Amino acid sequence: MTKTASHFLGIDVGTGSARAGVFTATGKLLASASRPIQMWKPAPDHVEQSSDDIWDAIGHTARQALAESGVAPASVAGIGFDATCSLVLLDADDRPVSASTTGRSEQNVIVWMDHRAIPQSEKINATRHPVLRYVGGVISPEMQTPKLLWLKQHLPTAWKTTARFLDLPDYLTYRATGDDTRSLCTTVCKWTYLGHKGLDGKGWDSSYFKKIGLGDLAAEGFARIGTRIRPMGQPIGQGLTAAAAAHLGLTPGTAVGVSIIDAHAGGLGLLGAPLGDKKPTPAALEKRLALIGGTSSCHMAVSRDPRFIRGIWGPYHSAMIPGFWLTEGGQTATGALIDHVIQTHAAYPALQAEAAAAKVTVYQALNTRLETLAAAERVKHPAALTADLHVYPDFHGNRSPRANPTLRGAIVGLPLSATLDDLARLYLATIQAVAHGTRHIIDAMNAKGYAIDTLFACGGGTKNPVFLREHADITGCKLVLAREPEAVLLGSAVLGAVAARAFPDVFAAMSAMNHADRVIAPGTAVVRRYHAAKHTVFQRLHRDFLAYRALIAANSAQ
Repeated sequence: MTKTASHFLGIDVGTGSARAGVFTATGKLLASASRPIQMWKPAPDHVEQSSDDIWDAIGHTARQALAESGVAPASVAGIGFDATCSLVLLDADDRPVSASTTGRSEQNVIVWMDHRAIPQSEKINATRHPVLRYVGGVISPEMQTPKLLWLKQHLPTAWKTTARFLDLPDYLTYRATGDDTRSLCTTVCKWTYLGHKGLDGKGWDSSYFKKIGLGDLAAEGFARIGTRIRPMGQPIGQGLTAAAAAHLGLTPGTAVGVSIIDAHAGGLGLLGAPLGDKKPTPAALEKRLALIGGTSSCHMAVSRDPRFIRGIWGPYHSAMIPGFWLTEGGQTATGALIDHVIQTHAAYPALQAEAAAAKVTVYQALNTRLETLAAAERVKHPAALTADLHVYPDFHGNRSPRANPTLRGAIVGLPLSATLDDLARLYLATIQAVAHGTRHIIDAMNAKGYAIDTLFACGGGTKNPVFLREHADITGCKLVLAREPEAVLLGSAVLGAVAARAFPDVFAAMSAMNHADRVIAPGTAVVRRYHAAKHTVFQRLHRDFLAYRALIAANSAQ
């Protein structure tokens, strides 16, 4: 890297938008831009996007961020890409192949949250193949091999026509460089690649693919799902092609790093931050968890040795920080759940009007109303407003640690009214339910050797003081906010910096570019006792739901 090329571009594709950010070598964000991306839901549990639409959005955001930063294209030394773990289909000429029952070619991306492959995931799990040990024992319909099996069974023409099945992060680097290098992150976390077995195809288990009905991929030598597999941040090919450089507003040949999944990029933007004057050691990392919130939430922890935890994804070798094993918990719907509860309530129109009159967001309006309620009712602490109201949050199934996509949510304690105050209480109970889900994941991790006591958080929820307070109080962990709130974009920029050889490795780049800001301590003993009781309710709600399901099943069978 030259002195004139000292900036890095992070590009992030989330569920609803593409974003780009220009960073310095110390992790300072100079400018960012965002653009929405299109989504289709042609059938229940089917969620689709367009790779061309996503690439178009990336071009707009990259050019806008560069223009607003004032950084010259030649000053950008490296680019990192992250994206959701969605499945992209391309033919031999790199044209989109429809993944949709509609047959529309532009709908060539099966989004991560798509649950069409629940029957295929159940079939795969019934095999009990040893590979499943490295996905927490239970494969999810959000992963790629169930989706591939669905495609083969339901869209056989698309299956035969597709020359490349790519994880979305790898599609982006392929589009940027013309080099079909796949990431250890994507292949290990979502495709059952065994990273500890080696690079460049050594980690594919042929017996697994044959066992589940995808033996043709093994017979082809895995050419359609990746034979060149590399660690994140390693430079790909010759860098940006001329066409990609023009699209992004950059210089041809700019270094491009091997990609990463979006939540995992958040881990790279958070976990390397010093606390006080102490930089994290490998041992200290095992006490930290990155909480990346958004539509869903991911919970990322790393260890020097593999930890096998039933219902929690992993252990994944070198899938986030090279050399460390990754353990990945998650909640399928968090931000999406909170929004759903607010927006479907009868008082939502009144809330919108109240927020508009006060020129605040609906969340700020609800938080203010909670403060007023707590004062009026003289509760011991604000969380006690939900003493008689409980939410079980698995409205879209449970990712971990129960690993059951068929679970559904529950609300207990509803009154015969639907006022703004009722909505405020339900909103608080929903946030608490999400936080109890996080506690459940942390407890499962700590029971298997972790000692997590500190959460490093990023995402939309970190702008909400109620969300932060409840997570600290319910988990009993310190909650650390990063100086750079756009931690996912920063994590991608970390990979760009490593690809440009500004740092010798990912951990060194994290240590230089991650910085902590505010620390939120958990609440008093009174609050802890209250949430211990609420957590017992949280666990019982799950047992009760299963009991109701069993009752109905038993009587339906007669």
